[in-house]
Amino acid sequence: MQFEDLEIWKMTEKLILDAYKICKEIKDFGFKDQLQRASISIANNISEWYERQTIKEKQRFLRITKWSCWEVRNMLYFGLKLWYVSQQQYSESYSQCISISKMIYAFIKKIK
Repeated sequence: MQFEDLEIWKMTEKLILDAYKICKEIKDFGFKDQLQRASISIANNISEWYERQTIKEKQRFLRITKWSCWEVRNMLYFGLKLWYVSQQQYSESYSQCISISKMIYAFIKKIK
């Protein structure tokens, strides 16, 4: 099995694609860049976590993944307030972030 086969990675792939769709019309480069980079960071850190050998390394990358997920949620919140993100886009992506966060938390608990 490879990290691309993980359900959590597949969920993150959808989150990234949705983030890029959201950002397509946004002219605020700083906002757009931060949302895109934070969403990609989730997938990058999941792949890093999966390939790491020690428990300490695995825990570190899971924590970073969770922080990136929080960052995406925060960006979505302000995107909604700034009218960059529709209510539907916000709700769908926010729900994805919550599901991913719960899975990350379960992985953290499992490897302790």
